[in-house]
Amino acid sequence: MSTPSRTLATVLATASLTAGLVAAGSAAAIDLPAWLGGHDKTATAQAAAAATTPPAVAPLPPGALPDYRSIVRLNGPAVVGVMVSGTHAASDEDGGLPPGLADDPFFQFFRGMPGLQGRGRSRGPAPQVPFRGQGSGFIVSADGLILTNAHVVREAKEVSVRLSDRREFSAKVLGSDPATDVAVLKIDARGLPTVRLGDARQIEVGDRVLAIGAPYGLEQTATQGIVSAKGRSLPGDSAVPFIQTDAAVNPGNSGGPLFDGSGSVVGINAQIYTESGGFQGLSFAIPINVALKVKDQIVAHGRAEHGRLGVSVQDVNQALAESFGMPRPDGALIAKVDKGSAAAQAGLKPGDVIISVNGEKVVQAGSLSSLVSQAAPGETLKLGVWRDRAERTLEARLGRAGDDTADAAPAGDADTPRLGLALRPLDKDERREAGAERGGLLVQDSGGAAARAGIQAGDVVLAVNGQPLTSVDQLRALLKNHPKQVALLVRRDGETIFVPVPLG
Repeated sequence: MSTPSRTLATVLATASLTAGLVAAGSAAAIDLPAWLGGHDKTATAQAAAAATTPPAVAPLPPGALPDYRSIVRLNGPAVVGVMVSGTHAASDEDGGLPPGLADDPFFQFFRGMPGLQGRGRSRGPAPQVPFRGQGSGFIVSADGLILTNAHVVREAKEVSVRLSDRREFSAKVLGSDPATDVAVLKIDARGLPTVRLGDARQIEVGDRVLAIGAPYGLEQTATQGIVSAKGRSLPGDSAVPFIQTDAAVNPGNSGGPLFDGSGSVVGINAQIYTESGGFQGLSFAIPINVALKVKDQIVAHGRAEHGRLGVSVQDVNQALAESFGMPRPDGALIAKVDKGSAAAQAGLKPGDVIISVNGEKVVQAGSLSSLVSQAAPGETLKLGVWRDRAERTLEARLGRAGDDTADAAPAGDADTPRLGLALRPLDKDERREAGAERGGLLVQDSGGAAARAGIQAGDVVLAVNGQPLTSVDQLRALLKNHPKQVALLVRRDGETIFVPVPLG
C-alpha cells in the first residue's frame, strides 16, 4: 500500500549514532520475560528471578507525577549500549555513503557526523570503507534477548552489547523486519535484569514518559517528556503508528526504551524530526505492541510477514469529503487498486473511502496502512467503505506484503467550460502508457477551476467522483447536475491521485 509522496521541508532522521557510518538492519524474536510466564520450581531459581526482575508497579492515576528516580534505578540496569562495525562499498558520488543511503531521508542526518566528512571522489571500483556505529537497546528476557531498532544493526558484520555494569558481550542478530524497524539481539548470558513490558494502547496524549539510552554515546542517559500525539504516520513508515513525544531523543538513542509513568516499556525510541540534526521537540517511538507482534511471527516462522491489501490511498480533505457526500473528512480514499490484489478480489475500486477496519475507525490514510501491515497474510478484514454516498461493508482476505501487481480501456473531443479543461480520448498507445485500458481522457489544455486545482496538460482524467470516464459526453452529463465541486481521479507520471475541483 502506498500514499502519494510529499516533499518534506525538514529531515526525518533515525536516532542512532555513527562514528564512521550508521549500519541499519533487522527485526527479530523476543521471548516474554520470565516473570510473565509462571514459576520456577526451585527456591534458587525464584531467588534469582526476584533479584533480576523489577517489582510490579501499579498504573499511575490521572495527573499523578511519576517517580523518575525509581524508574531509572529499577530499569536502568536493563538498558544497554549496542555497538556495530563492518565494511561497505563506498559510493563516490554520494560522499562515502553506501549505495542506496544517499537519498534515504532517514540517513541524510548522518552526513554531518564524524567519519562522513571529507571523503573524496575516486575513479575505479568503490573501495571497502570501515564503519562503526552505536545505538541503544534493552533486555527483555533474563537469558539475553535484547530489543533494539533494525536500522541500528543494518549492514553490521559485528555487533556487541555493553551492559550497565560495563561488561561486554558479542551479540547475534536473530532476525529482522525493516517494515517496523524492530530488531532482536541474543547474547550468551543468564540472570540478566529485564524491563517490564507495558501496553502502548493504554497511554494517552499528555501522559508523562521517560526515555533511557545512549545519545551521542553517553550511555544511561535519561530524558523525560509527555506523549504529544499517538498513531503518527511518517513517510516510509506506514506500517508503524508511532508514538510522538517531546522527550529528548538524539543520535544514539535509537533502540532504547520509552517508559510510561509506572515504569513499563511502551515504545522503542526510533526517530527524530529535525532541521538541524538534533532534537527539536519531536521524537517518535514504535509501540511495544507492534514489536511484540513481530516477535511472535519470528519465533513461530523465523521471519515477520505483513498483510497487503493492494491499494494506493490518500487522505480525505474537506473538499473531497463534500465531493463524495461524506459527513466529515475521515478515512482513506482509494486512488488505485492493484490488479489481482486482495482489494480487487474484495470488490474495492478507486473512489471508495475506507472508514473502518474490523470496527476500528480509520481517520487518515496512514491509519489504514498500519492496520493492514500489522495483520497477517491470509487474515480476513471487515472493511467499512463509503461508496455512492452511503456506507457499506466488504471483506478482504489479505495478501502478503512484497507480492506486487497493478493496472486500469475508451473514450469524443471537447471542451468542458465549467471545469476549464480541453479533453480528448486516449489512443491505444496512450491508454497502454497511462495504464488506462478501460477509459480515461487526456487533458490537452487546462484553465479556470481545473488549473487552479493543479490539473495540467498531459494529465489523464480517469474518473469523476469515483465513476470511471469513458467519453467526454459522459463527463458533460455528470456536470449537468451543477455540482459545487467534483473529485477528479488523475494520473500523472505513473502516479494516481484524486484532485478536488471547486466549480462554484
